[in-house]
Amino acid sequence: MTVQDAETDHTTDLLCQHLADAVFAHTGRRSFFEYRDTGLADVTGGKYRAQVMRSTDVMESTGWHYHVCDLQFVYVLKGWVDLEFEGGRVERLGEGGVMAIPGGMIHNEINVSRDFEALEVVSPAVMDTVPVDAP
Repeated sequence: MTVQDAETDHTTDLLCQHLADAVFAHTGRRSFFEYRDTGLADVTGGKYRAQVMRSTDVMESTGWHYHVCDLQFVYVLKGWVDLEFEGGRVERLGEGGVMAIPGGMIHNEINVSRDFEALEVVSPAVMDTVPVDAP
């Protein structure tokens, strides 16, 4: 069943995905992460994407880059990730930590724990990554 919202002209379907039915695969931006797509992009018509990402045995620096998006939101479920930002700021985001990275903000993931797992929500669902030289 769907509900039509007259103000946004947006149709929303119920989305329910159980962990037992979830599939992790190497389908995302980084070869050292496995990704679990939650299906949010499908039910929001591409406005948002939510995925769970977790580290694998191999970690590489992502290199300096930015994303073409309105928002990249990360909630760490397990472990930690180290990120550096242009201007010299370095953050270790640990379990329970959240970060909203605006589109166009130059950053670099430099390390993750072996047990790293995070929920990432982005808008729009298709988010381009643009590599840049180190600041």
